[in-house]
Amino acid sequence: MLEVHALNTFYGKMQVLWDVSLQVREGEIVAIVGSNGAGKTTLLNSILGLVRPASGTVTFLGRRIDGLPSHAIAEQGLAIVPEGGRVFPEMTVRENLEIGAYLSRAWKSRKEMLERIYRLFPILKERERQLARTLSGGERQMLAIARALMSRPRLCLLDEPSYGLAPVLVMEIFRVMQSLREQGITILLVEQNVRRALEIADRAYVLENGHICMEGACAELLESDHIRRAYLGM
Repeated sequence: MLEVHALNTFYGKMQVLWDVSLQVREGEIVAIVGSNGAGKTTLLNSILGLVRPASGTVTFLGRRIDGLPSHAIAEQGLAIVPEGGRVFPEMTVRENLEIGAYLSRAWKSRKEMLERIYRLFPILKERERQLARTLSGGERQMLAIARALMSRPRLCLLDEPSYGLAPVLVMEIFRVMQSLREQGITILLVEQNVRRALEIADRAYVLENGHICMEGACAELLESDHIRRAYLGM
């Protein structure tokens, strides 16, 4: 579904990504794990055209999308949930969700999607008329995920969805990701909670200092001495 090949990305003269390559197959959850500053968010932004790579290619469903503007990339069927669950605070929950259906194909089926969203996140139905700024951190994260789903994406990119959440809410967010996969949505997950990410994903890439240093099936990575020492405190 998604293929990134030899991506090099700079901020000014500082190189952040070095020949990064990865693949995401349809129906998978693929995780990108690594420490703060490893380049994970830059990688997502490079895929989505928010940052223009200096070289390399990004192909989605057989079509090159690097070089396209971000709105055109979104129209191909990609959606992102940014770090921190950013929402429009002075709009209601319902208004935030409807904004997510801005693509023409999504707008036509927004009522059907709202019903699906409310089944997936019953709390958002209860909060439908509340301003987004009145929600808890976990509820805002759910709203951010739900807003992305309103665009009917083929591939959903999640940037640190568990960041700053209490453990019980982290479990709920990961439960939601499993439910999305069961509904046919492919997920590319960036996550600092390495153990939880490797437990839920099919495959993973380890990004360190802008380089992919390891990749493979998550069950194998969980047994890796390097992963256990560097990320799991073992």
